Amino acid sequence: MRKPVGGATYSLPVTLVVRSVKRFVDETPIGRKRRARKMAKILADTHPDAHCELDFTTPLQLAVATILSAQTTDVRVNLVTPELFRRYETAADYASADRAALEELLRPTGFFRAKTDSLIKLGQALLDRYDGVLPNRLDQLVALPGIGRKTANVILGNAFGVPGITVDTHFRRLANRFGWVHEDDPVKIEFQVAELIEKRDWTMLSHRVIFHGRRVCHSRKPACGACTLAALCPSYGAGPTDPAAAAKLLKGPRARELAVAAGVDPELVPAAAVLEPEGP
Repeated sequence: MRKPVGGATYSLPVTLVVRSVKRFVDETPIGRKRRARKMAKILADTHPDAHCELDFTTPLQLAVATILSAQTTDVRVNLVTPELFRRYETAADYASADRAALEELLRPTGFFRAKTDSLIKLGQALLDRYDGVLPNRLDQLVALPGIGRKTANVILGNAFGVPGITVDTHFRRLANRFGWVHEDDPVKIEFQVAELIEKRDWTMLSHRVIFHGRRVCHSRKPACGACTLAALCPSYGAGPTDPAAAAKLLKGPRARELAVAAGVDPELVPAAAVLEPEGP
């Protein structure tokens, strides 16, 4: 017997899940929407701590941090940004930055020359077009150096409170695994998921899906047997379904709580899993 996030006791035999997976083959659009919203609700219960993991206090700081997060981890970016933000407070500071000094500061994030170029050009563009103030419209943000649609949605949702869906590698992988989309193009995924989930939930859904991808539904070996979405996921079985094996794959500071939420004995989660850094 398991106790899921809702609190009700239930059993989840493999035959039930297999039957559920087969049911999704001929799923109607309205059926997919209902299932997606149920999964979104479960994700909200599973990851109450989901949030933007980049440290920032202003929209410009978030824009800079998000640009730096390409091809590295949020943890590494957060190690660099305190000193960066101390030295560079405004768009004018980036626009007039000494390239060598900025490159040295950004070196730990990787691709530091390209990132330096993006930040200097971003500062210059903000001065030229918006008096140094970061705009709060998608069309204006994506026209700025270093800011694509994903970065723009991160900024809008977390700095300006404008709902947006952030399609990073985790979101793309999970949206396909969940059977919400069958698509690889990030923009198409964004639009298709937007049709399934209420607009007010877009920003937090992004965080919750990303948390789930980092902590449970890993790229190479998802923890299917310790996942709160098992009964609603057509990809159940892509990873170990045995609870003991799956529990060992859970990661993050709430790994044992994630096991409990899925009805799995938290003692099966190794101590190292709670301390082990999550993936990028």
